[in-house]
Amino acid sequence: MTIEPYRVQAYNTAKQSENKMHDDTVAKRFGFSGGLVPGVDVMAYMMHFPVTRWGRAFLERGLIEARFAKPVYDGELAELTAEESNGVLSIEVRSRGELCATATASLPASAPAVSIADYKEVPVVAERKPVNASSYEVGKWLGTTPRDWPGDAAREYLADIREANPIYAKEGLGHPGLLQRVMNRALTDNAILGPWIHVGSRMQLLSAAKAGDVITARAKVIGNYDKKGHRFVELDALVIGNGQTPLAHCHHVAIYQPREQAAA
Repeated sequence: MTIEPYRVQAYNTAKQSENKMHDDTVAKRFGFSGGLVPGVDVMAYMMHFPVTRWGRAFLERGLIEARFAKPVYDGELAELTAEESNGVLSIEVRSRGELCATATASLPASAPAVSIADYKEVPVVAERKPVNASSYEVGKWLGTTPRDWPGDAAREYLADIREANPIYAKEGLGHPGLLQRVMNRALTDNAILGPWIHVGSRMQLLSAAKAGDVITARAKVIGNYDKKGHRFVELDALVIGNGQTPLAHCHHVAIYQPREQAAA
């Protein structure tokens, strides 16, 4: 089944970010045309399809896996398409005529049981230091500073990702893209990074987040390796609301040192 296409005027929410891969000048030094729209926001664009298809049920137990192949740039039109086959949505994001990102989304019959006790709660580092070999050692646990997006902040976020589905305001729900933002914090709260790139995520939703929930992530480093000169990190994490409700089980992959940085 083919679903009506969805178009988004992309917006770079991270122009002032510490991650200068979102800055036009720095990104051009890495061979891009300008600052990158954050991958977590492109993933948020893609979530429009499964939430439209399955509604609150997707927010409570949906599964989405996304990969980012090429940048989406500020102000450019992102054209999203989806097809459903055997209960799975296959999603593509194109911009400038290029395939920029892909995802699959589905609705499991129930959310898998995940125990908070299996995910160690640790504080963020007392003092962030420039990223080094010990920042993301395999087996290391990473914490995040608590984040929330109540009221106007939640509405501003929906505007930033161009999401007009009324379910969030009507039911007082938080957009799952916010959980991905907290996943990024597992990296940035624990080390000072140079320009870096989010390349993919798998997220199994476990409960619908509410607008204003205080969100944290408990993340374990499960991969740290070189590939084509880039240094990658992989995280296995539980995103938690208000210190007690599992919201999502996530696998997060990023290039924390692009080869230009790694070789420096």
